Amino acid sequence: MTMTSTWAKAPSYADSPARVEAVRAQTAADEHNYLDAGLQEVQCRSCGTCVLVRKNSYRHTSIQWQADPAEVCPEFADSGGRTGSRQTCPRLLDSIEHAVLEGIIEVRDAES
Repeated sequence: MTMTSTWAKAPSYADSPARVEAVRAQTAADEHNYLDAGLQEVQCRSCGTCVLVRKNSYRHTSIQWQADPAEVCPEFADSGGRTGSRQTCPRLLDSIEHAVLEGIIEVRDAES
């Protein structure tokens, strides 16, 4: 039995400058939407660490740390800097939940 690869390099669209520009513009729009849009500052009510948060739904929370968590969060520092062993700080999650309940953080899709 002969296996054939289904992998292919993404097209370069070198012969279509308009298509190249459309892909570039969509990439920039996606980057803004997924990495920047809707982020709001939340400060941990326990240690004061400030992070950027987006609540896409009540179940989905995106957190962007402004600095290395092992350096700015006592919870991560206590883990010996092994940030991969811990998803996030429970005190920070409590602070985010408080911000949601107080209406400080908008939940984008409150139906899910």
